[in-house]
Amino acid sequence: MQKSKEQLYNQIKDLRTEQEFKKEIKELQNEYDDLFDEDTAALLIVDELGRNKENILKIADLESGIECTVFGKISRIDSSRTFNRKNGTKGKVINLELTDESGKCGLALWDKDVELVKNKNIQVGTNVKIINGYTKDGFRGIEINAGRWSIIEIEPDHMPEIKKEEMQTRIEGKLTKIEPTKAFFRDNGEFGFVTNIEIETNDGGKKITIWGDKVKEIQKLKEGNNIEINNFDIKQKNGGEEVHLNSKGTIKKL
Repeated sequence: MQKSKEQLYNQIKDLRTEQEFKKEIKELQNEYDDLFDEDTAALLIVDELGRNKENILKIADLESGIECTVFGKISRIDSSRTFNRKNGTKGKVINLELTDESGKCGLALWDKDVELVKNKNIQVGTNVKIINGYTKDGFRGIEINAGRWSIIEIEPDHMPEIKKEEMQTRIEGKLTKIEPTKAFFRDNGEFGFVTNIEIETNDGGKKITIWGDKVKEIQKLKEGNNIEINNFDIKQKNGGEEVHLNSKGTIKKL
């Protein structure tokens, strides 16, 4: 739940009087034609003053079901989709990939925020700061959603340097286990497929989660086949690593 303006003021009361804070809130609302409520405007002011730090996380530290503020670079943009809500109205969503020096995660933008991509304010390579996003388990692992109370800053000040670390992009070994395929429903009503496999490599066994159309490819293989997997994602979770293969990855029988 987003903090109230009163709670947020406690974080900057050494920098602003309460009267000054209320005046800045009103000025910010007027500047944006009352697009923000008072609590959201207060959050923006506190963030600009550098006091919105308690929920700033690295992508590797994210877990499902929390509110967070994250810096990152857009590394992939999927096509936008429209869907029908239960109340009969139409909605829009677009999925992106967000990267920092610790890893990658999904980023979902909804409705009016989809226009940030369509208008090319957000492109591959754009730095963003997601303030007060919320996390959930998405199609490709942990996903940040920019919701009603979230704020998206494009090319934000104080953007930390993102150093591209060398990451493993290839796994080769014997396919030792293929688990039964599971179906799941996404928030927009569509459904997808997921399964887990295990591969015996020179470094030991690896468990890999397979998503979407790659599930059909793995079903054509048999336990005992030697295979090579490329262009997978590594997700940090509970102090360990999870390997996920989605549409951008490849499976090759050796």
